[in-house]
Amino acid sequence: MSRHDAIKRFHDGGDGLADLIGDSQPVGLPTPDTDEPMVSRSVRLPVETYERIRAAADARGMGVTTLMRQWIEAGLADLDDSATVSLADVRRALAALAQPNAA
Repeated sequence: MSRHDAIKRFHDGGDGLADLIGDSQPVGLPTPDTDEPMVSRSVRLPVETYERIRAAADARGMGVTTLMRQWIEAGLADLDDSATVSLADVRRALAALAQPNAA
């Protein structure tokens, strides 16, 4: 259906528009990763920086926004000395300390 036809059906009223909408396929929306209310903010980033963030998020199997939120939360926690470290990071750090340096 063309844009013109859709606008005409809208202005004509009646059941035509309802039928058109009723025949459409349901849209799958992404499931939020939290139940906590969120505030949306726009951040301008250089393309190269965004691409690096996207690659890091892909490598972790998560969305860019989720990774950025985690990084921001970690940075804020660091400011007030209440930083949370993942168990995997602690294990990697301990394993690196246990291995002698290669000369």
